[in-house]
Order: sequence, then structure tokens, then C-alpha cells
Amino acid sequence: MNETILLCDDDLEIVQSASIFLEQEGYEVIKAYDGKTALTIAKTRELQLMILDIMMPELDGLSLTRALRAFTNAPIMLVTAKSEDVDKIIGLNFGADDYLTKPYNPLELVARSKALIRRYTMLGAAEMKPSLYRSGGLTFDLEMNTVSVNGDPVMLTATEMRILKLLMAHKGRVFSIREIYENVWQAEAFSPENTVAVHIRRIREKIEIDPKNPEYLKVVWGIGYKIEDIKTQR
Repeated sequence: MNETILLCDDDLEIVQSASIFLEQEGYEVIKAYDGKTALTIAKTRELQLMILDIMMPELDGLSLTRALRAFTNAPIMLVTAKSEDVDKIIGLNFGADDYLTKPYNPLELVARSKALIRRYTMLGAAEMKPSLYRSGGLTFDLEMNTVSVNGDPVMLTATEMRILKLLMAHKGRVFSIREIYENVWQAEAFSPENTVAVHIRRIREKIEIDPKNPEYLKVVWGIGYKIEDIKTQR
């Protein structure tokens, strides 16, 4: 399988030009033109590299880097038109692995991309692929695609499994109803409240001892839902 690169820049010509050089090396390139779109893609695709412009609409590259580091350790290369060292330092502190200053030589972009992907596939990727997600007595076995609570199997529908997997993969993080819908249903959310709420209620009925006072699947009022990050089984 070819390695996949997310390339995000609000300059259409830069994206198209850089994509040509990367695709010539055999990489699959997913294009985005604003930070919010890039974040959505990163949540739903397995990526081996993210190349992000710093100055972007919707969500700038630095904020995007910080958001990405909440759930992936895939390498991030930041691109900036500024030459000040402060942008580079902030980017590295936020979790970026490398940076390029515009204008850059496309061949240098390719060379740096190869180095980051090679290092990630050899060292970093394995660290991000656990076989189990756990929160207290709640376990999601990724290899068997099964769920259990305190060792007892729980039967979930395919959609319920996808919702639970999303939340357990990012324990402690609150997902809005819209984020849950767009990640699980892979479609733009127009009025997802009832649809998501029904599935959340059904999941609770199956995994919680007392669904009205849930231990695992918590609501954060006015924001969304999360799986509590319980370190030890009770």
C-alpha cells in the first residue's frame, strides 16, 4: 500500500505543484485547503505524513498541529512564508517534526517527506496501533472487533461499534454531536442530534450498569460526549 500524505495549503497552485512531485514518488496525496477540512480528514484516514501551511483560514497550522497531536503521532511538516524563528519554534513545541520556509525547492520537500515517512514507518507507526482500547472494565478488542465489560461480551450494532471505537480511541476527549456524526456516518451533518442521541442511549444501555448514571460514556452538557479515561479497573 502506498503511503498517504495530507497536503494542506490555502494556495491552490502550491498544492497542485507539490502534489505532482510527491505523486511522482508513488505517494497518495490527499489535498485540503483549510485547517478544519484537514482535521476532519486526519480523523478518518490513516496518514503517514501531514504537510501543513501555517497561515490558513478556518484553523491555522499551529492550532491544527496541536489538535492533531491529541490523537496521532504521524509526522507533521509545517510550511510558512515567514522567516522568523519564532514560528518555527512554536511549531516544534506544538508537536511538528520539521518545517520548510516558502519559497521552497520541491525536491527538498520530497527529500524531507521521504525522511519523515521512513522514520515514522520504522519507529512511530507501531506505537499508535494498540490491539485493545481499555477504560476501567470496558474493553474494545480491535483485532476481534468485540466489546466486553468486566469480561462479559456486549453485543453492539455496527454503527454502535463505530461510535464506541471513535470515543475509546480518544478517551477523555469530548466529541460534539456533529463530529460524531461526520466521523461515523461519513457525511455532512445537517440535523444529527436525534440520530446520535438514540445511538448513544443504546450504547449506554448495553455497557453501563446504571445507564442513567454512566461510568464510561459521559455527556458534557452543551458540548458533546466522551469516554471517561479510567486508568484501573474497579
